[in-house]
Amino acid sequence: MHELGITQNIIAIVRENAQGKKVQRVLLEIGQLSAIMPEAIKFCFDICAKDTIVEGAVLEILEIPGMAKCRQCDTTFSVDQPFGICECGSVQLDIITGEELKIKEIEVEDLCV
Repeated sequence: MHELGITQNIIAIVRENAQGKKVQRVLLEIGQLSAIMPEAIKFCFDICAKDTIVEGAVLEILEIPGMAKCRQCDTTFSVDQPFGICECGSVQLDIITGEELKIKEIEVEDLCV
């Protein structure tokens, strides 16, 4: 399960960017063509966050659908796998979306003294 290593890296990046502040929420974008299972990331998140400033943070995952553009006819269409065929018959496609793995937002605790 490569999602464990990916989640460990996500936690490390979040910790670094939180600059010591307690993390409340993390929003990830995961493309449906990325070969990353959102449920596995959710499962690993709490385990990897334990005893860190990320522990207890809410994890939200926004799944990004796959979109491709045909090089032959410029048609843009949805795809559910990293390859396909356009209605014009071309297999020359550029994947536009669906391969993402992004930390889109990190919400940290802002303490007022």
